[in-house]
Amino acid sequence: MHICHTKQKVAHFGLLLTKLSKLAHSDLGLNDWFNSPYFHQLYFQRDGQEAEAFIVRLLERLTPAADARILDVACGRGRHSRTLADKGFDVSGIDISPESIDHALQFANDKLHFYQHDVRLPFWINYFDLAFNFFTSFGYFRTEREHYNAIRTIANSIRPNGTFVIDYVNTHYAEDHLVHKTEQEIGGVNFYLTKWFDETHFYKKIQIEDEALREPLVYLEKVAKFSLGDFNDMLAFHQLQVQEVFGDYDLGRYDVRKSPRLIIVASKVLR
Repeated sequence: MHICHTKQKVAHFGLLLTKLSKLAHSDLGLNDWFNSPYFHQLYFQRDGQEAEAFIVRLLERLTPAADARILDVACGRGRHSRTLADKGFDVSGIDISPESIDHALQFANDKLHFYQHDVRLPFWINYFDLAFNFFTSFGYFRTEREHYNAIRTIANSIRPNGTFVIDYVNTHYAEDHLVHKTEQEIGGVNFYLTKWFDETHFYKKIQIEDEALREPLVYLEKVAKFSLGDFNDMLAFHQLQVQEVFGDYDLGRYDVRKSPRLIIVASKVLR
C-alpha cells in the first residue's frame, strides 16, 4: 500500500515536471503569463519612485537631446514610457502582449506611441536616438538565435552613434543570493514562488491562489543566464559597442559577484 502511494506521488511529480517543461518551451504559455492580470499584479507593485529615479539618473548620465526619439523595448503597460515622455522626449513603446498595449494606448499622445510588436521581428530602421530595455525584460526566448534576432531589431532601430541600454539581472550575484521559496499576498491574491537554476537558465514557478479561481494557476518563467561576456558578443555582432557597465540602480560600479544588476550602455558603431 505504501509502495503504491509512493509510486503515485513520483508519477504525479514527474507529470508536473513534464507540464512545466512544456510550458517553459511554449511561446503560448509565456504569452499567457505576460497577458495575465496576475503578471502585472505581481511585478508592478515595485516601487515606482525607485524606477523613476533610476531613469532620471540614466538620462542625466546619457544627456540625450531634448527632441530625442526613444524606444522602450518590452514596455508592458507603458509606465516607464510615460516617465520618459513626461521628460519631453518622443517615446515609442513596443511589447508582445496585446493586452498590455491595449492598456497603454489610453495614455498615447503626440509624444507617446505604443505598438504591439514581437522584438524578434524587424521594426523601424535608423529612427531612434536611444533604446531602453528595463528590468530584465529579455532572456525569455527559447533559442540563442531568437535573442540575437531581438538584439538585431534593436540595433537596426537606432541611428548611427545612437545608444542602447539594457538592464539585466547579474547572474553571478543571483546564483549566490537566490531565495528558493517565497510567498506574497497582494490584493487578496496569494503568490507562491519557487526558484531554481541550472547551467543555462533561472526558473521561477508561480502558483496563484485566488478566491475567484476554481483551482490554482501555475506558470513557469525561464530566463537565460547571460553574462557580461555573452552580452558583449551579442551586441558586438550587431555593431553595438559596450561603453559603460553599472551594477545597480544608483549607477554604481559593476562587480561580478557583488552587484545585483548588470546595466550595459552600448553605442551603435558603424564599421
